Amino acid sequence: MENGLDTLLVPSLRKSIEENLGNDTLNKIEQRLMERHGLGLVQAIKNFHKFDSVLREFFGAGADGLEQKFLQKVVSVEKSKQTDSNWIQMKDPELARIFLESFADQDKKAILGSVMNDSLIIAKILDSCRIPQTSGYRKINYLINNGLLVSNGFELAHDGKKVKKYETIFDNVKVDIIKNDVEVKVQLKTSLLANSSILQTVQINS
Repeated sequence: MENGLDTLLVPSLRKSIEENLGNDTLNKIEQRLMERHGLGLVQAIKNFHKFDSVLREFFGAGADGLEQKFLQKVVSVEKSKQTDSNWIQMKDPELARIFLESFADQDKKAILGSVMNDSLIIAKILDSCRIPQTSGYRKINYLINNGLLVSNGFELAHDGKKVKKYETIFDNVKVDIIKNDVEVKVQLKTSLLANSSILQTVQINS
């Protein structure tokens, strides 16, 4: 199952990788990814252990430091041993903007709120939020495509078909304004952090 956190991080992480590696190295890595795994850069970042294996062919143990560098510009992870909660700070302004925009839009905010504690199929989300279908589907798709909503199972419809259920990727969001900067921190659902190919690979190898 696709991990919502990885979906959220991929565009920013790709940008960070491109900035850090430069065109020549990146082209060689993309070529090798295609040879070994049949994957382009974006798909390889979603399956980060595969990107990691190719990076190690080129840089050996130096890949550890590079991966930390790639991620530093995107997010920082704060683990709390007391509460066993995991907060990540959105370092990339584009990531912060996705959260801010989603909570500034009343419909998107209602959609996220409706599946904070329970997972629901899209029809039930729209029903509970009382949002028109056309705009509702568009906004739900925005949240899915950006990784804020993730499928976590199925429900059987009246006709016997399986319909996907969705939940948020987080339990809590904090927005702080520090001087002129807006800081967005997200408390992730524990299962998503544990299943994130990106964060697990970088943490394991660090």
